[in-house]
Amino acid sequence: MSGILRRSELATPASNERMFAKAAAAGADLVFLDLEDAVAPAQKEASRPKAVTALRELEWGRTARAVRVNGLDTTWCHDDIIEVVTGAREHLDTIIVPKARTARDVWWVDVLLTQLEAKLGMTKRIRLEVLIEEVEGLANAEAIAAASPRLDALIFGAGDFSVSQGARVDTNFVPVGEYPGDFWHYARAKVLVAARIAGIDAVDAPYPDYRDTAGYERDARRAAMLGYTGKWAIHPSQVAIANDVYAPTPDEIARAERNVAAYRHGEARGLGAVGVDGVLVDAAHVKLAEATLARAARIPSY
Repeated sequence: MSGILRRSELATPASNERMFAKAAAAGADLVFLDLEDAVAPAQKEASRPKAVTALRELEWGRTARAVRVNGLDTTWCHDDIIEVVTGAREHLDTIIVPKARTARDVWWVDVLLTQLEAKLGMTKRIRLEVLIEEVEGLANAEAIAAASPRLDALIFGAGDFSVSQGARVDTNFVPVGEYPGDFWHYARAKVLVAARIAGIDAVDAPYPDYRDTAGYERDARRAAMLGYTGKWAIHPSQVAIANDVYAPTPDEIARAERNVAAYRHGEARGLGAVGVDGVLVDAAHVKLAEATLARAARIPSY
């Protein structure tokens, strides 16, 4: 896993130059310039140099720079990778691969990048994130997650997954009728478990209704409780919400520090568990606490 934070990943159409500077300044952990769904077919090729210019010339600060290429089953994918990497080089951190169905899809991109980096004399290795948004991809999620040492995250893509599954949902990927429980729990959980097996991040799906900030926050909190590290944002207004939700709260940090300190004190006296505020704290609790503190340590504000 790379050191990139992924609390918020902001999508920006690669065809719309007017949005680039605002995206770079939005405070997202990662911004991806989208050559896929956000760009009309007639604009695909013309959008590549626009993305390269933005990657090279804008001030990105601590925000990671990414591009989502078109799917491997399209005529654009190969040239997306060749042209963007050749033009941007060390100014590109990550390529996002959509609609991964098998581990071989990730392997193909890895091999192409390896050859291209060698040809260009690059010392920086470009990282990968992969979208699970097909039923076949979900079935192969564990193999996909382990397919390349470049891979840093699996992303659950609810939109295309809805189509692939044949789900009856509205434009916000919400079921159009009554459904008992969380409609996307199985898919979210499977993507998360696959990511954790491989030791990489899991990033939650976008929330298209960007005016519904309460709904976005609710979705983000549910995914965070499962263990997701972040969420896509399709509008800059969603970035701060994701950054807040996927960061440990001051109370969580304080509790983690108390638990670790109490356990270590007890351990030094030969105890395998201690009581903290009326709750038993053992080795499993310490692992949870240390994970919380490790997440907090990666966030600049902490």
